[in-house]
Amino acid sequence: MKRLLSRDELAAGIDRLAAEVRGDCGDKPLTVIGVLTGSIVLMADLLRRLEGPIEVGMVWASSYRGTATRPGRLDLRLDLLPDLTGRDVLLVDDIFDTGRTLEALVASLHQHGAVSVRTLVLLRKPTRTEVVMNPDYVGFDIPDAFVVGYGLDHDGAWRNLPEICILDPADAEGSAGRPSAAQTTD
Repeated sequence: MKRLLSRDELAAGIDRLAAEVRGDCGDKPLTVIGVLTGSIVLMADLLRRLEGPIEVGMVWASSYRGTATRPGRLDLRLDLLPDLTGRDVLLVDDIFDTGRTLEALVASLHQHGAVSVRTLVLLRKPTRTEVVMNPDYVGFDIPDAFVVGYGLDHDGAWRNLPEICILDPADAEGSAGRPSAAQTTD
């Protein structure tokens, strides 16, 4: 695996994102909705950096099945949402690839009563976008490569990596879990 973003780069990116969100939203109450499962590490780090009144909720979205490295049919579960009536929402997702997931979720959150929905993604692949919308907040633009770590997975593995790595096809076929120091390169 090749390291794409280090721990320090990720921490600096999350600091910047949190400052941008609070700069735009001020101290007014905010409902932060994370997209399961890829955003859980990002959500934890982001929430610790945000000040003011915050309510937290989660949604489940999936367009990748098993070992697929390209998205398929989008499935959404919204039953974990808090009451969004009259709320300002920040929707947090791990990656903006085609954009179909974020587009569908924004529409769904408005249908559930959100007054406003801003979107934040850790990673964006500008060359893969298939929708007109763009996230309001972007941590990092990355190349069109399949990435893992910091919550992102391949077939359920690699979420525990503390950095973002490009998944090599040989790693995808190999054993699941955390790579050894010899497997991760700069």
